Amino acid sequence: MSEQQGDMRVGDEWGSIAPDYLARVEAALTTEDTKQVRAITRELHAADLADLIEHLEQDDRVKLIAALGRDFDVEALAELDEVVRDELMEALPNDVIASAIKKLDTDDALYLIEDMDKAEQEEILSKVSKEDRAVLNRALEYPENSAGRLMQTEFVAVPEFWTVGQTIDHVRTAKDIPESFVEIYVVDPGFHLKGVLPLARVLRSARDNKIAGIMDDEQTVFNVTEEQEDIAYKFEQYNLVSAAVTDGTGRLVGTLMVDDIVDVIQEEAEEDILHLGGVGSEETIADTVWQTTRSRFSWLFVNLLTAVLASWVISWFGGTIEQMVALAILMPIVASMGGNAGTQTMTVAVRALATRNLGPLNAMRVTLRECSVGLINGVLFAVIIGLFAWAWFGSDKLGLVIGAAMVINLIAAALAGILVPLALDRYDIDPAIASGTFVTTVTDVVGFFAFLGLAAIWLL
Repeated sequence: MSEQQGDMRVGDEWGSIAPDYLARVEAALTTEDTKQVRAITRELHAADLADLIEHLEQDDRVKLIAALGRDFDVEALAELDEVVRDELMEALPNDVIASAIKKLDTDDALYLIEDMDKAEQEEILSKVSKEDRAVLNRALEYPENSAGRLMQTEFVAVPEFWTVGQTIDHVRTAKDIPESFVEIYVVDPGFHLKGVLPLARVLRSARDNKIAGIMDDEQTVFNVTEEQEDIAYKFEQYNLVSAAVTDGTGRLVGTLMVDDIVDVIQEEAEEDILHLGGVGSEETIADTVWQTTRSRFSWLFVNLLTAVLASWVISWFGGTIEQMVALAILMPIVASMGGNAGTQTMTVAVRALATRNLGPLNAMRVTLRECSVGLINGVLFAVIIGLFAWAWFGSDKLGLVIGAAMVINLIAAALAGILVPLALDRYDIDPAIASGTFVTTVTDVVGFFAFLGLAAIWLL
């Protein structure tokens, strides 16, 4: 975001709303200067307008929309973070929401109301046309995060016996087609999907060519119940721009566009990152203190239990540590190195599972590779830390102990980093959520046990 509004910069160097621009908008809203509000927000893109709304306080958000009136770009509502969207939907009158729904594509309209309670949904939908109401009610019946929720029901469909000329004339004159599209779908009288025709091919073909002769029979088609993760994978795998959606009988009911799938891909990536950090996938910076605390507490509690387990292992060697203080000084090094190595392997494994680059066919090869990496790094760091411990404490045996423990723990870290995510995925548990805790536990327990156990055997 770097555009200018007159002599005023809208975006800062990081692409967010510039503080001085935000201050001017807030000042205009405070003084209820509607003319000024419209002047300084008139040329904002819908996505930038959404950013502006997210930076405003809740009361000012409603004031902004009211001040803009008919000039408000309703597309901005579909760009809002879910937390802000829900707060705004509660604050806005149902008439305003209904008016916005009338102007939006099906998928964007559904985004505004999908998390409302049933009574509110019905009240808002009662204010839109019967056709829109039927489409949205049907979409709400599909599973959450499915193709039926993501698709838009506005598309172009023609019979295969039409000519290119008839198709072009239809696109020019029909009133119920989307504003933008890249494919024309070919259907039979029962509206079953027969083929797809890129718009560019239509424009390059002679008017008397039959659609059946130039359409593609092979295509990627999604069922209304297909999950968004699978959809995102196929869009990325096959470089799709749009794709048809059919119901259980094979009837064409909607289309998916790449701009919506990009949001899904980003959402899935963000979810993996949050889960790897032990944070709930729904958490955002717009959450309240209580919501954030509640989201993070559960995994911090699990981490506490695993830390107690590691401390219990250390307690087995209390006498050994008392006899040689150097063990207490060096002990965290082994656990820390193992934890970091395990996290590296785990991050690669979790991402590979998410992108479907890791599975039964290559699991053994990847596991052996990670173990080899763990062994090589273990030997290299064993030499470094062994020499360091020898020079620091003047004990070659202590250097050998910590070096051997380093090798053992880095191999264990590699195994845990790859096998824990694979095992969780095998039992349909999201590896991004639980892997970190288990991998850290393995590296702590193995590291402490190997270091202190070898010390008890060789040094005392």
